[in-house]
Amino acid sequence: MWDSFPQGRTVDVLDDPASAEAVVRADVVAALLLGAGADHSPGDRPALRLTGARITGRLDLRFTEISVPVVLTDCRFDEAPLLQGARTRELVMTGCGLPGLVADTAQIDARLVLSRCRMTGPLVLTRTQINGDLDLRDAVITFPDGEAISAVHATVDGDVLCTNLAVEGRFRLSGASMDGEFDLEGASLRNPGGHALDAYHVQITEDFTFHPGFSAEGRIILSGATVGAAIGFCGARLSNPGDIALEAVDVTVSRNFDLGRGLTVDGGIQLDGTRVGTELSFRDARLTHAGGTALSLRAIQTRETDLRTQRPIDGVVDARNAQLGTLYDAPDTWPADLRLAEAMYDALAFRLPAVERVRWIRRTSGGYLPQPYEQLAAAYRRLGHEDEARTVLLAKQRHRRTTLSTHTRAWGHVQDVAVGYGYRPLRAGLWLMALLFCGALFFGLHPPAALEAGKAPDFNAVFYTLDLLVPIITFGQEGAFAPRGSGQWLAYGLIAAGWILATTVTAGVSRALSRQ
Repeated sequence: MWDSFPQGRTVDVLDDPASAEAVVRADVVAALLLGAGADHSPGDRPALRLTGARITGRLDLRFTEISVPVVLTDCRFDEAPLLQGARTRELVMTGCGLPGLVADTAQIDARLVLSRCRMTGPLVLTRTQINGDLDLRDAVITFPDGEAISAVHATVDGDVLCTNLAVEGRFRLSGASMDGEFDLEGASLRNPGGHALDAYHVQITEDFTFHPGFSAEGRIILSGATVGAAIGFCGARLSNPGDIALEAVDVTVSRNFDLGRGLTVDGGIQLDGTRVGTELSFRDARLTHAGGTALSLRAIQTRETDLRTQRPIDGVVDARNAQLGTLYDAPDTWPADLRLAEAMYDALAFRLPAVERVRWIRRTSGGYLPQPYEQLAAAYRRLGHEDEARTVLLAKQRHRRTTLSTHTRAWGHVQDVAVGYGYRPLRAGLWLMALLFCGALFFGLHPPAALEAGKAPDFNAVFYTLDLLVPIITFGQEGAFAPRGSGQWLAYGLIAAGWILATTVTAGVSRALSRQ
């Protein structure tokens, strides 16, 4: 190893007959890395490349400067290496076994590779600067009682590659910055009852992917994150029963936030205040949080929202104050409890009859609220479907009526039957024609006597009935004739009906016009 160092040749300790025990002391490795090796000849490219060794003792490189690449393959460490505050060119450890690695505040001028490593203690990268990729592919890191990975405020000027990474314990990288993608495809993060991944306020310039094969037990925290491309959880499995499984509050995503295509979640999803550049999708997802809020979309902003889940969401869907853009949904997957107070959407991608959409609004458990009806009516009007808009607003008045006192509800029923609260004005004409027909028929068969014989105009049953029905306007018939008996009671009824019709028409039309 000492002789191979200047030329950077790989030393496979297991192939060296002089090293049957395959043991290398940590202080020898440190001495080589800190310049105690053989003299260098012109053209030499020194590097430590070691395979299959057992490294005994503590490899202590704290606050040192290592000017050569370090490549260790299938090596085993008795103690966790210490690299706090160190600066090194490139550190590649592949398939190694370690009781941990402490490299907080270190600076690595190229890649940090820990692929296929097995760690039984924490990986500490707090405030570490990596000027290349961080490669944790196929690594297994186990520290169930604490932070298995701590990369708080770490900076990576490349990709973070965590494909098939397995972590038992907390994976924490809050405040970290990555100038590339963060790939967790196929990774497994386990910290039941705790935080499986704490990526609070991370900044990622490209994609943040949790694609097929990713699984997590415990809470995933992405709150405050800024992602320059897309976030994807397609086919992932998140489990934190009875609590929040995915907390992504105030996240900013430049493109898509994909939580569909096979995503399975046992626990709540909280996306309050998140801003999505294009589409927020739950297409074909399975979300379960029985007895709690399965999906919170409060105050989100997105251009498109796809809520066509694989089956109805089991739990509350809270979209209060959300700006949903174009909304895609389907009646067979509507959640049982949907809260839409002050929610806004530009369009409904699939137009359904207003009566079905009213049932959609009425799924809320929060009682009567006018805004969801008005928002839905506005959406129909933008499509030019005025009749559907009036149907929605009529349903709003009927729902409101359930919150009123008994006598006010009675007057509401009268307005509804008479003119549909002003949204069915033709009903007034039909009622008028029906009453006019009945009155004209009766008084035609039983004409009332004239009050002053010889002075009264010729009796006309139709205009006499109109005089009774229509307030204010007179045709000179009502004041000239006086019905008796049943005719008198019918006249009283027609006068009362006329005033009720006039009042309800006025109130209803005024209400309808005030909402235009």
